[in-house]
Amino acid sequence: MTRRALVYGDVDLNLIDGSAIWAQSMVRALRDAGCAVTLVLKAPVRTGRLVDPLTALDGVTVRRPHAEGLVAGDAAMTVAQAHRVLGRIDAAEPHDLVVVRGRHIAAALAGDGAFQGRLWSYLTDVPQSLAGLDGPLLGELSRIARASRVLLCQTEELRCFLEQTVTEACGKAVLFPPVVVVPAGLEAHGSARREPGSPLRLVYTGKFALRWNTLEMTRVPRRLAGHKVPAELHMVGDKIHDERSDPEYAGRMRRALETASGVVWHGGHPRERAMAIAAGADVGLSWRRPEMDASLELSTKVLEFGALGLPVVLNRTPMHEALLGADYPLFARTENDVVEVLRGLGENPDVYALAAERCRIAAADFSLERAAERLRVQIEREFPQPRVEARARPTRVVVAGHDLKFFTRLLQHLDSLPSMEVRVDKWRGLADHDEERSRELAAWADVVVCEWCGPNALWYSRHKRPGQRLIVRLHRFELTSGWPQKLDIDQVDQVVCVSPHYADLTRAETGWPEGKVTVVPNWVDVAQLDRPKLADARFHLGFIGAAPSRKRLDLALDVIEELRRRDDRYMLFVKSKLPWEYWWIWKRPEERAHYEALFERIARSESLRHGVVFDPYGRDIGAWLRRIGFVLSTSDDESFHLAPAEGMASGAVPALLNWPGAGTIYDRRWIHESPAAMANAIEAIVASGRWDAERAAGNAQVRDAYALEKVCDAWEEIVQIRK
Repeated sequence: MTRRALVYGDVDLNLIDGSAIWAQSMVRALRDAGCAVTLVLKAPVRTGRLVDPLTALDGVTVRRPHAEGLVAGDAAMTVAQAHRVLGRIDAAEPHDLVVVRGRHIAAALAGDGAFQGRLWSYLTDVPQSLAGLDGPLLGELSRIARASRVLLCQTEELRCFLEQTVTEACGKAVLFPPVVVVPAGLEAHGSARREPGSPLRLVYTGKFALRWNTLEMTRVPRRLAGHKVPAELHMVGDKIHDERSDPEYAGRMRRALETASGVVWHGGHPRERAMAIAAGADVGLSWRRPEMDASLELSTKVLEFGALGLPVVLNRTPMHEALLGADYPLFARTENDVVEVLRGLGENPDVYALAAERCRIAAADFSLERAAERLRVQIEREFPQPRVEARARPTRVVVAGHDLKFFTRLLQHLDSLPSMEVRVDKWRGLADHDEERSRELAAWADVVVCEWCGPNALWYSRHKRPGQRLIVRLHRFELTSGWPQKLDIDQVDQVVCVSPHYADLTRAETGWPEGKVTVVPNWVDVAQLDRPKLADARFHLGFIGAAPSRKRLDLALDVIEELRRRDDRYMLFVKSKLPWEYWWIWKRPEERAHYEALFERIARSESLRHGVVFDPYGRDIGAWLRRIGFVLSTSDDESFHLAPAEGMASGAVPALLNWPGAGTIYDRRWIHESPAAMANAIEAIVASGRWDAERAAGNAQVRDAYALEKVCDAWEEIVQIRK
């Protein structure tokens, strides 16, 4: 099925800059991902150099609100005007996804119920640090995240920042890096580099702005000439910023472009022509002021130059080191650095070749083909096709329970299927609900799914209609609650347990027929969690959820204490609510005594004081796991224990003690008989250089057994009523 995509950005396509390139690339990537794309222009078309290539594409419609009379005047649309125009265009022919770039337009559409759940918001104009996030802005970002189906993030750094500051972004933030489209033939052209004795040809394309060091760049040819290095700088673009902090900047910048020695100003050009000019150069410049080093965005120009075969002079930042390697030879901080690294290129051809190859390899992952594939995969996740042939009308499904946190993505999947219509009966507590609404839903539903085998399951079993199906998912604590023993199993079609061990315990405790009890494991969103690790992650142990005491954080302390005796680089990071934040735990004297002893132990041990870090509980588990190399599970008992599986999805190595049933969920290679054995295994993996191989094996195992898509398919098989 062809999905319809509406695209709008706070972008003037008359000017060549990064945002205009984004608009072009997004339209093309969505089209190649199989969408019918409608692009709405913000400004009247004064030059067709960026728009015309899009209008020529099959499957792409370009809407020009000014020319169509949808907006008066010839000024670029305001946010309010864009909101009205997008609403009008979408109402005439609704779209499946609405891709918008710009915080202000995203906020406007987020407040419009007509766009709820269809927004794919691409945010770059957000603060780059916590200091810039005040209350109103944080509230605005939260509203955008709640209304959005997907948040497209240019870099992993931006995704993690949003997740750690905007709770609603967790689970929705998706990596969508910049897109590099190289016109046919330029790759080969760009591979032919300067001949000995010819001038060093430098190139910059984009906007001219203070923090981009474009004025300083115009001095480089003259300075190189002073070192007997002939050079010329080709600058492409026509957007000169008016700088509030320096009112004279625009004038100085224009004069430098027009008169500086060795500078050739080409003015503005269509993107293809700008890239052709760049392809004829030897080195790209993307060197910026130090205050830009903390940026959460990645320059598209760096990638374009790399795709053309050009090495790039740029700042040393963690993001650039991850992209090009810490030993990349063309990092520069000051104007003097730029001159020195450019002088060195002429003296050492091997350095030039190394830098060019690094940039080329880095750019390969940002191609239009890769972007289209990313979008295609995401569209398939958001709009899944039914695996089971359904009846003539959608199957009516009710999901009932007091706590749906373990069912959220399964619920979203079922609700996304055109073969199902899903409603939720959210109970206020275990036994507290709106009985009138529950009766209405019980009368409406073909299938009822009770999350937790509690009072909700008892109520729906008593109100089950003939021909209706009732499915109950049983976790752990219900087995000792007495509720399963009260459940009329004859009224239940299927009981779902999350592990073979607990399925066996359920049959033993209740005497239910074996055929009524099945196993569907917990899900792990590998796509959300599989992210690049941070430096020294192999020395970092993770522990998720430290309460109640049966989680046995004290045994994890045994592990880290033993490891730190051998190497003090090992650290234990604990992501959890603290026990006193759970009233039902803290009221128990034995629980208090356990944790008082545990924290006193940490306080008395210098090794533990410096080796254990407590991080706040939160949904930003994907960002947190980037620093973790091993995820521990030292519990007395678990029904499944998701933490090791989430760690495996993130590229960490699981390490479990042998709690009952652990071997039915996790490969025994990850299971240890004691904290000392666990510490020995961790040290051996790191010391022998096997960490990368072990974590790759764990990642493959979790993808094969517990990936979200596989678990969703299993639930669709259980829930769907066939013809």
